[in-house]
Amino acid sequence: MGATTWRRPAARTHRSFPTRSSPRAPRSNAPLRVLALDYGSARCGVAVSDPTGTLATPLEPVLRPASKKGWAALKARIAASGAERVVVGLPVSLSGSDSAQTVEVREFAARLGRAQSVPVELYDERFTTSLAHQAGGNASLDSRAAAVLLEEWLRTQP
Repeated sequence: MGATTWRRPAARTHRSFPTRSSPRAPRSNAPLRVLALDYGSARCGVAVSDPTGTLATPLEPVLRPASKKGWAALKARIAASGAERVVVGLPVSLSGSDSAQTVEVREFAARLGRAQSVPVELYDERFTTSLAHQAGGNASLDSRAAAVLLEEWLRTQP
């Protein structure tokens, strides 16, 4: 029996949900180093793009990102990565409506945008955890989901 190939439904659209952040850097065709976050109250998955903006690599997740220690670790991770933009996964329902988790992530992203000198952007994260689980790997599931999110975001950029 051959390997199963999982394909995303063709009807899926990618939507970006901008949030207020520090002054917006204009988008250009120049590659950006981007950090993606798959926020959760227990763990925040982290992934970073390569300097060419082509590949996404999962990193160690940040534990309890809302705590003082977690928040400091998250800010340090963003600074150390050299990220020029941060993309935060927005968990909307399949119908596109908000949930309690969506509200929490919007607040987290707004707080992060106020605390960072790089632009922070929200991006639809539907199915990223499922795809990360199917793909497998040694990194944490949260960070693999952040890598899937980042790969999708990178593919949508001009």
